[in-house]
Amino acid sequence: MTTVTGDFTLTMDELRAVARYAAQSAQGLLPVFEHAHPDDPRPRAALDAAWTFVGGERRTKLQRSSSLDAHRAAKEAGTEAARLAARAAGDAASAAYLHPISRATQVGHILRAAACEARVGELEADGDPAVGDVLIERARERAGPVLRDVLRRYPRAPEGRTRVARLMSALDASLRAVP
Repeated sequence: MTTVTGDFTLTMDELRAVARYAAQSAQGLLPVFEHAHPDDPRPRAALDAAWTFVGGERRTKLQRSSSLDAHRAAKEAGTEAARLAARAAGDAASAAYLHPISRATQVGHILRAAACEARVGELEADGDPAVGDVLIERARERAGPVLRDVLRRYPRAPEGRTRVARLMSALDASLRAVP
């Protein structure tokens, strides 16, 4: 089992658990992006790269490059929902390269895709924050003990001004509260 060290250690199995969690969140969002941008394959390629790593393949340049491409697609997307969908796919691919450094910004690689999923749910429900709260609860329930253990090695998610940042902070707090 290969490990990555820094301020602490992460195993490949732990990185796969994080990537799986992010990919599960991003998977349901992919149709949102593809409906808005049917000719742009970048988020799907990033999600495919994430699932390749989750499935047991080595992490390679594929995850890094496809993540960057999906984040570029997010910047070019025409709607907030499409931007968040592409970003979630990019985050899923980049989760293979989560850094074992004690910085709150790393928490985004673990939880931002789930927060994007919750925000897109809100947008699809005419901005209803109750929908986001329900989706954050589902994301909390979906997180297993390995993901929670990895998350607790990092500082809490930074408080942010955007709705996605607030959703991510709420998810972070709820996951850390689980014994």
